[in-house]
Amino acid sequence: MKTLYLVRHAKSSWKYPKLADFERPLNKRGRNNAPLMGKILKKLKVSPDLIISSPANRAAMTARIIADKIKYPLDKIGYSGVIYDFGTNAVMHLIEKIDNTIDKVMIVGHNPAITDLSNYFGGEPVSNIPTSGVFCVDLDISSWKRISENCGRLKFFEFPKKHAF
Repeated sequence: MKTLYLVRHAKSSWKYPKLADFERPLNKRGRNNAPLMGKILKKLKVSPDLIISSPANRAAMTARIIADKIKYPLDKIGYSGVIYDFGTNAVMHLIEKIDNTIDKVMIVGHNPAITDLSNYFGGEPVSNIPTSGVFCVDLDISSWKRISENCGRLKFFEFPKKHAF
């Protein structure tokens, strides 16, 4: 059994139009929602063996904020440009290459790939993973190389508006 946490980066800022997409930071809502999700994940006792993030600023910031809240070492976060490229197949190949001694992996990335992967692995179909959303699936596999369509079942789907006051 493997566990996969698919995380969409927190809400990013469009305040600086000259900034490259890759460099966009989190906006105020994103800076509030990422720690909220980290606290929720801590309550759920989420403890990934590996966190891999897109190197884009908004995703990397989200990964670091969540990692800090769940006590995952910030210097152990991996970064892969494959996740930034938004391609579902490319992210799938990245997952397939994960060492099998690792059982719980968190991927912090972008739509449409995060939503597409959530639907690919099974569980409950979702139309959209919102910013800061976390979709967790238990995968009925013993090796990451064996990931396939509908090999998972939904463990939880958390997002900030679910916890709005």
